[in-house]
Order: sequence, then C-alpha cells, then structure tokens
Amino acid sequence: MLYRSTRSAAHDKNPSFSDILLSGLAPDGGLYLPMEWPRISRETFLKWRGLSYPDLAAEVISLFAAGSIEPEALRTMAHAAYSHFDHAAIVPLVEVENGLFSLELFHGPTLAFKDMAMQMLGQLFEYVLEREDRTVTIVGATSGDTGSAAIEAFKGKARVKIVILHPLGRTSEVQRRQMTTVQDNNVLNIAIEGDFDDCQDMVKAMFADTAFRQEVSLSAVNSINWARIAAQIPYYIRSALALGAPDREVSFAVPTGNFGNVLASWAAEQMGLPIRKHIVGSNKNDILTRFLLNNDMSVTGVEPSLSPSMDIQVSSNFERLLFEMLDRDADRCCAIMQEFRQTGRMAVPHDAWEKIREHFSARRLDDDETIAAMRRFYTESHYCADPHSAIGLEAGRHYKEADIPMIAAATAHPAKFPDAVKKATGLQPELPPHLADLFSRQERYSTLPNNLSDVQSAIRAHIQPR
Repeated sequence: MLYRSTRSAAHDKNPSFSDILLSGLAPDGGLYLPMEWPRISRETFLKWRGLSYPDLAAEVISLFAAGSIEPEALRTMAHAAYSHFDHAAIVPLVEVENGLFSLELFHGPTLAFKDMAMQMLGQLFEYVLEREDRTVTIVGATSGDTGSAAIEAFKGKARVKIVILHPLGRTSEVQRRQMTTVQDNNVLNIAIEGDFDDCQDMVKAMFADTAFRQEVSLSAVNSINWARIAAQIPYYIRSALALGAPDREVSFAVPTGNFGNVLASWAAEQMGLPIRKHIVGSNKNDILTRFLLNNDMSVTGVEPSLSPSMDIQVSSNFERLLFEMLDRDADRCCAIMQEFRQTGRMAVPHDAWEKIREHFSARRLDDDETIAAMRRFYTESHYCADPHSAIGLEAGRHYKEADIPMIAAATAHPAKFPDAVKKATGLQPELPPHLADLFSRQERYSTLPNNLSDVQSAIRAHIQPR
C-alpha cells in the first residue's frame, strides 16, 4: 500500500505506510491518503464477526500497512496496545434507547477515544524506529484528550522525545493533569497563551520549516498522521458487525472538532461497510455544522465550552474529505486550502458540497442544550454521558431512522468532566483507581507565548542529551 498527498500529484515514488507513519505531514503541507481504498468483501466481514477486537484491529490496519509491516507483527502489537483497557470488550456497545447505541471508546488508560489509536501508534512507532535504528521528536497540539493519550503511549520510550502544546486554561483540570503530572524525562508539556487553533497552527508551521523539521527529526501523532485514522476505522467496523452488518445498514453520530474521528467512519464506508449516514455533532464552535447546512466554512473566534475537545475552528482532517470530493484533484485542493489559510473562508465548489451532504449531516448544541441532553439521557435511560458524548448521542437521536441502528461515539469518560456531569445529573463521577490520586500528583509544564521561535527553542533544549 502506497500513499499520496492531498496537495500534489501522484508520482512514481510514493511513500509507504512506514514512511508516512514517521513523517506525519507531507512535505508540501498536505495530508496523506492511500493511493486507493482497500475493499472488504462480504465474506471477509462475516469472518471478522468472530474476531477479538485486537485481532480485528490488526486485520484492518494490515490493509493499510501492506508491504511495510508483517500481519503477525501487527497482531502482536494490537494485543499489547489493548491489554490495558478496563473493559473486556474494549469497545462495548450500550443501547441508550430504542435504536440508539453508545459506542464506548473511553475504556483506555486516559479515559478518552484517543487511546484507541494512540496506544496502537505507540507500538507502531517503537517497532519501526527499532527496525530502522532511528529516533524522532513528536510534537503535537491538543484541545484536551490527544495530549494525554499521546504522552501515555510514548512516555519512557527511548527513541522518542514528545512535546505537547495545549491552550492555557482551556482544558478541564483532569485533562491538564493527565498530561502535566507525567514525570518521564522524554516528555515536555507547554501551555500556549492562545487557543487550540493557535497550537495546531504552530505544529503545522514547524512542519513547514524544513530546516527545523530535519534538525529535530520531527514527527506527528495528531490526526494529521494517517496511521491515527487507520487505527480508528476498526471500532466502526466492529460496532456495525455487532448490529448486523454487512447485511444491514447502520448510521454513525460522532462529536467532532478536528474531523478525524468521523472521517474514520467515512473511510470504513469506502472500504465497503454499509453506512447510511455520518452525523457530525458540534458545540457552539460550529464551523462544521454551518458548512454542512449552508456551505459556510468560515472561521470565527474559538469560544470556550463545556466540551473543550471540540473547541476548534480549523478542522484539519476535512482536507482529506475535500480532496476526495474534488475527485482527487490535488491542484484544486491545494488552491482551496491556501485560500482558506489566507482568508479564513473555504470556497468549496457547490458540486463538491452537494456530494459531501449525500454522506454527512450535522447537529449543533450549545452549552445549555448539552446540559439538557446529559440530563435527559440520565433521567430517561440512566445513562451518564460526558458533554462530548452527549452531543453525539443527541445528534444521533435527532437523525435516527426507523430500522437503521444509530451508533453514537462516546468519546470520553464522565469523570474527565466532573463539573458538567454534576451540574446535569447531580452525580460526582469518580476517576478509576489508576487515576484516583491524580489531584495530588505534582505538575510539570512550561507556559509560553503564542510565538513560534520561543516554542522551537524550548523543543531544542528538550531534545538535548541530559
């Protein structure tokens, strides 16, 4: 399996899965996608129904890693990756109301869906870096959950230095402490005086700085890294198979900010999974909902909300979908993305927008509506959802169709957002035993202005031998 960028024409020397795993972003600033989508037959889907989650994940990822990593090695890695999850099913399905299911993706070590891919990435990086005798510096931006999941996956790894940028004061306290209380020497946390989009822009700027990129052997584990998307596809396949696929359609509702998680469900559809609709759940930072309803992809200021992981205005992974809906015209995609960067408004051609709307719908909830949804699901179904998951469930509830199961991605454990949960339900959700002492652990992080050179200097200092 070979890959290409969304911003340049395909050519003879396209990179492999191992290449794009370590590089993350393409040199031209585009995002990697497979040269062609692997297709899964009905017979294979039926065979996969009986697999454990780690074995299914290995089978799916092997389609994207073909020619780079042996299937048996992937199976070993997948079993190691999911060995620390606290539910035997790894991704249990809970029926919240008739036809509406919660796909619980928060049973990993940091209590968020990011663990589903990040634990696998930790294994993949270690395997490839050891095989190639290399070291890398991972730099990532987080709106709350990616950072802690990445740190958990890469802490203590000899061939990796990891630096995570988070927006100062714009994560929950649990989210921040999950990052900043990790004391391993290969971990650096930086609080940026800005919002998530500022953090994400800074990461992209570092990748665009060729000299710096080479100097520190820069790599990425944000969802700009295709391996993250590949490792998220299996749980959509798993839940659909549990509810009757491939002989029955399902729909998915996904709370999303950076578009990576819902893009993985769309990728599963390209591989042959019968999906009726993908529903995007937004908070008041509703650029994706505005786009899907009115073709309005215009950036406004990021507003803090009860669902901080979705406090995003520039959804990086949307570029991959745009590229596909432009019939893989890299020149047009590049021009649109460059104009978006310059003007803050994306001019998506009407025909491409119409094609996207054939697959996607959207629902927006502000903070009051989020609290109301959390309260309703708890009162009517005794189901306790965090703010992000409640947005996904309510979006799914709004678009649910008779006889088509609606599966909503539950992306975070309620204990990560205790204040919102208590306000909505009266409950004080408790952290699981392995995080019970989180609030007594010592924090360690730096606070820096929204200035690229200051952050680059901090990264250089971090990677120096100690």
